Parts: sequence; C-alpha cells; structure tokens
Amino acid sequence: MNPNQTLILGGARSGKSRFAEQLAAQSLKPVIYLATAQGHDDEMQIRIRRHQSERPAHWQLVEQPIALADALIVHSKADNCILVDCLTLWLSNCLCAASKNCWQQQKSALLATLNTLPGQVIFVSNEVGHGIVPLGQLSREFVDESGWLHQAIAAQVERVEFIMAGLPLTLKSSYP
Repeated sequence: MNPNQTLILGGARSGKSRFAEQLAAQSLKPVIYLATAQGHDDEMQIRIRRHQSERPAHWQLVEQPIALADALIVHSKADNCILVDCLTLWLSNCLCAASKNCWQQQKSALLATLNTLPGQVIFVSNEVGHGIVPLGQLSREFVDESGWLHQAIAAQVERVEFIMAGLPLTLKSSYP
C-alpha cells in the first residue's frame, strides 16, 4: 500500500475536483496537474478552460490522455504532488482508442506502477456504478471497467474519499 496516494470518487458536479485541489494545495509541495481530458467538442473545451481558470497558475500542467503510467513515472518525485484528473476520462480515451488492447495495457501499466511512485499522487474519478445498467455495450463496458479499476486502485492506496454535495466521506484511511 502506498501511503502517499489518495483516490477521490464522486458523481458529476459532486465537488471531487475541488476537494482534490484542496488536498494538493495542503500538501505544500509543488503540484503537477496531470489532465486526461481531450477537448474534442466545444462543451468539453469550455469545461477544460473552466478547470484551468480555477487552478493556481503556478501549478504545472501535463496533458496525457492515454499513457498515464508513463507520465506518472516521468513526473513523480519524492517532493512533489501529482493530481490526476480524471481516471474515467482516461478510461474513455483508452476504450475509444484505435488499438484494441489499449485499455488492458494501460490499466496494467498503471496498477504495476502505483507502488513504485515516490511522490504524493491524488487520483480523481467518477463513481458511475450507482445507476442503472446501461443499454449499450460500450456503456456497459465503461461502467464495468471503471468499477474494477476503482476496486484495484482502492486496494493499493492509503486513502479513499467519496465526495457527495461537496462533502467528503472517508471510505478508507490509515490516518488516526
């Protein structure tokens, strides 16, 4: 279990990114914001710009939609904090990639990397398993894979928070 890693889950507009940003700021370390979003349409570009405007200007931005493990290996240092926002966009990017094996390869690489990272890492992800089972195959695969990913990461990190209405509910913590 890596004592420097936190998984933050929540629904859309739950406050999970804001909570993650507060944790990163409280670390008092240099922060690297590792963004997985891609601005393929106007609405997503607006979301990205809003997130950017709400973050401190001195935080370094790294954009990596697919090779998340590689980016973490390159940027994680003992004296920094990386905020990954978000895992479900990364999952979507991998599921929709041209390569059939993209998701399984990238997921395996991330899970193998978690215990090797020297710095603090905060992962943000959407909890999508509270709704009905979707009708389409890709949607069902997305829900299944995100649930399995969350379980695998939660097993390896020290802290897991669930955010609802801007309020954190600690699901796992080794803190007293």
